[in-house]
Amino acid sequence: MITDESARRTAGLVVAALQPILGELVNRFTNAGHELALVGGPVRDALLDRLDLSDATRTDLDLTTSARPDEVLRLVDGYAEALWTTGIDFGTIALSYHGFQIEITTYRADRYDRVSRNPEVVYGDNLADDLVRRDFAVNAMAIRLRDGSFVDPHGGLRDLAAGVLRTPAYPQESFADDPLRILRAIRFVAQLGFTLEDKTALAIRDMADQLDRITPERIQAELSKLLLAPAPRAALELMVASGVADVVLPELPGLKMEIDEHHQHKDVYSHSLTVLDQAIALEDRLPEGGPDLVVRLAALLHDIGKPATRRHESGGGVSFHHHEVVGAKMVRKRLRALRYSKAIVEAVSDLTFLHLRFHGFSGGQWTDSAVRRYVTDAGDLLPRLHILVRSDCTTRNKRRAAALSAAYDRLEERIVKIQAEEDLNAVRPDLDGNEIMQILGIPGGPMVGKAWNYLKELRLDRGPMPRDEAVAELKEWARDNLGS
Repeated sequence: MITDESARRTAGLVVAALQPILGELVNRFTNAGHELALVGGPVRDALLDRLDLSDATRTDLDLTTSARPDEVLRLVDGYAEALWTTGIDFGTIALSYHGFQIEITTYRADRYDRVSRNPEVVYGDNLADDLVRRDFAVNAMAIRLRDGSFVDPHGGLRDLAAGVLRTPAYPQESFADDPLRILRAIRFVAQLGFTLEDKTALAIRDMADQLDRITPERIQAELSKLLLAPAPRAALELMVASGVADVVLPELPGLKMEIDEHHQHKDVYSHSLTVLDQAIALEDRLPEGGPDLVVRLAALLHDIGKPATRRHESGGGVSFHHHEVVGAKMVRKRLRALRYSKAIVEAVSDLTFLHLRFHGFSGGQWTDSAVRRYVTDAGDLLPRLHILVRSDCTTRNKRRAAALSAAYDRLEERIVKIQAEEDLNAVRPDLDGNEIMQILGIPGGPMVGKAWNYLKELRLDRGPMPRDEAVAELKEWARDNLGS
């Protein structure tokens, strides 16, 4: 139970724990007549017993101060091991010390133009005024680092105990000032397991379209943090119910009520959320474990091609032919619009395209050639493809689910066996380009590439070939394609 007394006790413990890291910095600011306070997420996490100071790479420290930015620069000189001033126009100086990333922001009393997200920076005079401009009351608590006093002018401690998100100011005013807070609220639902206070929830529904003012890069950053939370499903459902997804990720609500071809699920929307849940549960199978953004994006979006490919068949059924092809293109378009990296865009698109391949094997008919192609087409994505395909089985028919799982077990066993025999991770033709040119007596050029591709296809179909057999196949190909 979080109480005022426990909060004061926690504040003292935090200051003591931070002494080796921030002690010198606090002395510098205090001696210069300035206040320095820990604020926001670190305070909230300390009160939730989630602040981990043992691993600097996982803990950022947010500080606020009465000192103006030029004075902050002077005071951190000789203390900071590295310094970044990209946020100085907004009053923020970033630095590193003993591996910790520390941001120091001058007290603010921002005014927003309510057209863009950028504030007109107005520096404040006291900590209380700075805290009222914070996004939520649970993030509007502070610990003064000079004496360890706990500051909570907006009832953040009460909200923290109740698991509720509420804005310090009127929610309409807060969201109009900075619409990104709408998505941040939903992200905190995923990360903290909190619920929204009624007035805050209503304002989000009424103002979701204000997210159009926010840059795609900022939207993407919040969406990624949401997806990487331990249990993002409730937050995604809130995104859809509130209308936020219509702005941020319209393909997700677009899945609603699109009945899937097996008629085993309420709709493709709920199926996709279940696939995401199941994929998260399997992430420990990845070489580096989870959370894995590519797996989670692919699990959520793998069926977004279904609405566009939905067809009502004459017998009363519904089909979604080639939805993986359409879906892969849609994934690429949406993730590019959200400014995801090229590597993430291509990985999620490729997984969407490949996620149905397994169903050709589910009856056990795959040849060694088909297994080789499955592995080489997946490439480095194979461990993620394993998770996506296994997670895509959401049938409530236990016998069918067990059969599909057993079939994929057999496929993985086949892959391991053939990989051990043939090194499928580095499939190459049995003859390289130089050998092709020498054998055929041709110079480098397009025909060498065509010959190389032909031999690679043979390699995938047959497995490794003896050299004399590969040479014979090459010469036969040349007779048909080079006229020799």
